[in-house]
Amino acid sequence: MVEPVRNDARGIIAPEAGLARFQLDRHPPSPAVARFVDRYWSVTWDLRGRAPHTQRVFAHPVVNVVFSPGAAAVHGPTTRVSEQTLHGAGWVLGVMFRPAGFRPFLGRPMSGILDAVLDLAEVMGPAAAEAVAAVTAAPDARARAAAADAFLAGRLPRHPQPSERTGAAAERAAADPAVVSVESLAAGEGLSVRQLQRRFADHVGLGPKAVIRRYRLYEVAERARRGGDVHWARLAAELGYSDQSHLTREFTAVVGTPPQRYHRACRT
Repeated sequence: MVEPVRNDARGIIAPEAGLARFQLDRHPPSPAVARFVDRYWSVTWDLRGRAPHTQRVFAHPVVNVVFSPGAAAVHGPTTRVSEQTLHGAGWVLGVMFRPAGFRPFLGRPMSGILDAVLDLAEVMGPAAAEAVAAVTAAPDARARAAAADAFLAGRLPRHPQPSERTGAAAERAAADPAVVSVESLAAGEGLSVRQLQRRFADHVGLGPKAVIRRYRLYEVAERARRGGDVHWARLAAELGYSDQSHLTREFTAVVGTPPQRYHRACRT
C-alpha cells in the first residue's frame, strides 16, 4: 500500500509548507513492476501570480526517474539535500525505485551514478523517447503513472536478481527503527560486514551505514513534524545515537536546523 504524504513525508523537508504550494500524489506500481518500483509520485503546481517556491528534499537512497514535459532523467542515489524551485505552472512524474531496484536496468554498479543525473536514453536507449512521448501525452497524473508503468513492464528481467536480496535488506533497515548498526543488519542477512558493504556499493550505491543513518534521520524528522512532545534523549538512544548531542549534530548537518527548532516550526 502506498501511503499518502500526510502519513509518510520521509525525505521531504518541511513538507507542510510545500504542500500549501503544490499537490503531491502517489500511485502504486502494477504487481509485476512492484518487484523493482516502490511507487510513482506526481507533483503538480500552479504558482502563476505567486512567488516561486523552493522545496528541499533529502531523497531516499534509491534511483528516481523523473519525467517532465518532453524529457526524462535518471537521478542516482544522493548523499546530500537537493533543492528544486517551482515557478509558474507545471508537473513532473517520478518513478521511485525500491532500494537496489534500478540495478538490473543500469547493468553496472550503482556506485557509479551516485549523485549523478543521466538522460533516460543513456540507460534505456532509443526506447526512452517512446516513454517520454507516452508520459507527456497522458491527460493526468494517474495516466502518466500508468504510461510509465507500461514502459517498465515490458523491460523487466524475468529471473530473480542478486540485487533483490540486497534491496530487501535495505528495506528491512528502513522499516525497523531497531536496526541501528551495520553489524546487526549483516547478521540478519547471514553475511559478514564486508560482504554486505560490497553488495550495497554494487546494488544500492551507498554503504549500509549511510542507508541506516538516512532512515534514522527520517525517523527523527517524522517524530518532529507529527507534533506532541518529543523526549530527545530517549529518541537518540532508541535510534542508536551515542547521545542527544550526536543526534542534534547529525540532524543539523543535514537539515540545516536543530531538531528541536524543526519540531517547533512544524508545530507552528
